[in-house]
This record gives sequence, C-alpha cells and structure tokens, in this order.
Amino acid sequence: MPKSFIFSSESVGEGHPDKVSDSISDSILDACLEQDPKSRVACETLVKSNCVTIAGEITTSSKFDYEAVVREAIREIGYINDDDIFHADKVFITNQLTAQSRDIGQGVDADAAEGKGTAEQGAGDQGIMFGYACNETDELMPAPVMFAHRILRKMADVRKNTSDASWLRPDCKSQVALKYDNGEMVGIENVVVSTQHAEAADNETIRSFITEEIIKPSLPAELLSSETEYLINPTGRFVVGGPEGDSGLTGRKIIVDTYGGWGRHGGGAFSGKDPSKVDRSAAYMCRWVAKNVVAAGLADRAELQVAYAIGHPQPTSISIDCFGTEKVEENKIQDAVHTVFNFKPAKIVSQLDLLRPIYRSTTHYGHFGKAELPWEQTNKAEDLKAAIS
Repeated sequence: MPKSFIFSSESVGEGHPDKVSDSISDSILDACLEQDPKSRVACETLVKSNCVTIAGEITTSSKFDYEAVVREAIREIGYINDDDIFHADKVFITNQLTAQSRDIGQGVDADAAEGKGTAEQGAGDQGIMFGYACNETDELMPAPVMFAHRILRKMADVRKNTSDASWLRPDCKSQVALKYDNGEMVGIENVVVSTQHAEAADNETIRSFITEEIIKPSLPAELLSSETEYLINPTGRFVVGGPEGDSGLTGRKIIVDTYGGWGRHGGGAFSGKDPSKVDRSAAYMCRWVAKNVVAAGLADRAELQVAYAIGHPQPTSISIDCFGTEKVEENKIQDAVHTVFNFKPAKIVSQLDLLRPIYRSTTHYGHFGKAELPWEQTNKAEDLKAAIS
C-alpha cells in the first residue's frame, strides 16, 4: 500500500434482508444445539416480500417449532410495525429442510473418518479459512469496519430502546472511509448512512438526527473534522426496505461479517452452519490465533491461513503473515502457534467450546470484535510468549 491512502468498510443493520436471513438461520442452529449439541446443521434462509423459505440439511434429535423460531427472530429485529409487509406475525413460512447427506456424514463423523473407524472427526468440507488481527482498535480489529459497526449498533439501540426517533425502521447500512498516513489513522474522510424510515419523516430531520445523535457519538472525535463529509440517505427517500424492497439470502455478507475487506477471506459463509463445518469453526480459530499473536506483542498485524480436506482430521496447510510488523522472527511465531494451538476440527470445537447455542449473538455487526465470544479471548497470549522464549 502507498504511505497515504483512504480505506472504506461497510456494515449492514439487523433489518437488511441478508441479515434477516442470517439471523433466522443462526436462530435455528441455536435451537438445535440447545437440545442436541451433536446436531449437524446447514440451514439457509431466503426472504422476500412477506415470505420466508428455510432450506438445507439438518440431522438432530431436537424437537421444536421451527415456525415459532423464525417469527421470534423477525420480531427481535423489529419488523412488528403495522405498516410492515414483512411482519413477524404475518409472514408465510416454507420449510424445506431435510436430513444431512450420508456421504457427507461418513466423512465427518468421528467413528467413520476416512473410512477407517478412527476416533478422529474429519473436516466437514475442503476449503481455506483466514483470521486477522491488528492493533488499530481495542478489539484488535481494523478500524474502518469497527467504526461502521458502531454506528449501526447505536442506531439499533436508539430504535429499540428509546422514543427519540420513532420514524427509524430496521433496514440500514453504514460506510466509513478512513484516511491513513504512514500507516497511522489521521482522519475520517466521509461517513455514509442509509436508513429506512417511516413515510412521514422528512429528510432534514433524518439527516440532522443521524449526524448529530448517531454518527458523531459513535466515532472518535479526534478523527472527525470540518472536512469530514456526511452522506445521509443520499437518494433522499428510503421508505420501502427490508425483504419488501429486496430479497435476502443467508451468507451474502461475508465481508461485513469479517474484516470489512481489510483481511483476506476464504469465501465460506458462517451463519446457519454448525461447528463441524470448518468454513465457520476454522475461521473462528484463525481469528483466535491471530488475535493472541497481536495481544502477545509478537506483531502489530497478523493473518493466519489454514486449509482442510473433507473427512481429513488434520489441516493440509497452516501459514502466518505478519506483514513485516513482527517483533521476532516470523518462523518462530509460526512454531509457537503450532506448539500452543491444535487445528484438528474436533480440537477446535473443544478448545473454543463451540457446541453451545451462542451463534445468534454472532449474526449482527460482525462475527469478530465482540468480547463475549470465545474466539475473542486473549487467554493464550502468555503461552505464545513462553513458547517463543
């Protein structure tokens, strides 16, 4: 990258059609894991107008009302207004979930891995996964995406918990362009927010409220200036939104879910998948490792890549890149990572305690940077430093 540059990242709100789909899929996953931690779940959701379709493969002993779970997820997002076409109590739900393929199961189940009757669980699919961390924010995340998330978190809090802006509706997006000089954040170039609103709300009220009550309290004051540009509802009107205005599908916001385009992505989506799917669990693992590398002071930036073959209990490759910010030799960091962490799929699940109904809390505002999630803990930083020394 050049010494001076501008980098932008976006976030989308809970009511964005794709996020509605993610939320429903993760709600169904949690409902399965709550009763049966060994559930195998691959649930995808399509939403459009007043219709919801859930499809995919689930093998579980759990018994629950799928329709009730779908409606509750929509209700929590906030599609409960009288004028909502897509309404928690009124949507039509189609269930096309079936059992998981035996061919996939035989490659993943511990007692059938590689057809040898081994006791080791294989990966749920082939693929590559990445994890990233840097010291730009307290969360050890890239600042542009964290700033974009903060804006929409604030907006959701105001919408759900106050009467300050009763015209706010659930569908919204944000984008933050951050200026860097010699690798340091020096200012916010512009902020873009588009929010769905009630018919009666006027543009002047919307733009003033979003700028003064949402954006400015959410961002570091020292990065805002008279030159920062605020682009609020640039088209001038956003009444028809959510699944009424656009279709939504699980897994279409993978860059919003991860590092806002700053760190690389292997391509696999997260929501609706149980942790036997390494698309999800190994990406969480890589984030955990990268964050601990940075927290240990071994590098200012770290990105980990891991690769798997379906049914195979060992990763096919592991590599780390510290982008020249390492404080000790990079090969020593990689050796320490191999000493401290175990990348077998079953070990990932046990190390991070993933067979729990924790996934609804991941759906909105990124899967990383939330202190309550197990892969966000820096509990291995001291072990890494010890392994280095």
